Amino acid sequence: MKKLDRDFYLRDACLVAHDLIGKVLVHNSHDGLTSGIITETEAYKGPEDKAAHSYNNKRTSRTEIMFHEGGLSYVYMIYGMYYCFNVTANFEGKPEAVLIRSLEPLEGIEIMIKRRRTKKRVNLCSGPGKLCESMGINKRHYGADLCCDELYILDDGRNDLDIMTSERINIDYAEECRNFKWRYYTKITPLPGD
Repeated sequence: MKKLDRDFYLRDACLVAHDLIGKVLVHNSHDGLTSGIITETEAYKGPEDKAAHSYNNKRTSRTEIMFHEGGLSYVYMIYGMYYCFNVTANFEGKPEAVLIRSLEPLEGIEIMIKRRRTKKRVNLCSGPGKLCESMGINKRHYGADLCCDELYILDDGRNDLDIMTSERINIDYAEECRNFKWRYYTKITPLPGD
């Protein structure tokens, strides 16, 4: 498997979100290596996207990393308790990102079980907060370069996936932007024993 390079991320967020499906997210942490196949993403394209944190070119300490070049980690907290992991996209000055919504666990499953305190594999990475907890991703990873060796994404060459699209989830506040079909997802057959 080959690590995604910078050029992969220096594109429109919708293209990146679509093409991340089937890629492998890896975190090489002090607890050990965990990884999972990306099965669901959502694109956010500020400044014209009312669902994006960077809508209207809103530049704050939280959104600052979105204004940098693609291929960096944008991590933020929701509901005061869950982290969400995003990948920045496009060129510097174009604040776009892709939310990683779910993974199919691949490696380090025992580490994930310990972190999530559940043995049900379906509950390990089936949502943005769950996958961050399972993968050990937190605020410390804000701004991490995904082209380095701790947190990164691999391409296993898979290109046979049936990728579907739909409206994004939980963004009713985004007015007409809530109808944009910028959510991408696929079904990965779980490994035996699930």
